[in-house]
Amino acid sequence: MTENEIGKIVVDSAIKVHKVLGPGLLESAYEACLVHELKKRDQKVQAQVGLPVKYEDVILDVGYRVDILIEEKVILELKAVEKLLPIHEAQLLSYLKLSECKLGFLLNFNVYRMKDGIRRMVNGL
Repeated sequence: MTENEIGKIVVDSAIKVHKVLGPGLLESAYEACLVHELKKRDQKVQAQVGLPVKYEDVILDVGYRVDILIEEKVILELKAVEKLLPIHEAQLLSYLKLSECKLGFLLNFNVYRMKDGIRRMVNGL
């Protein structure tokens, strides 16, 4: 399955979760429901995946965690904030670079319409 095919499933799943739950909950609630929804759609999903930093020839576990990793190809960074900030985008771009994944989504569930809370980001494409 390509990154773009996975991306379509991500967007559909995020919209469904948001329609059911609405805005105003904690990020952890959206994460659990989105993981469930993605698994229902036969995706290999991992939550809270450790992401080490490689510096020169050393691998450092410095506590970075990817919210959701799908098929070891697509990263989802979830938020439940009033407004996405440039630092949120920088965080996802850093995760994409560290993991060498090509596609990621920044998903903010604290919006009236979920389509307004979706940002698709690429690394090296």
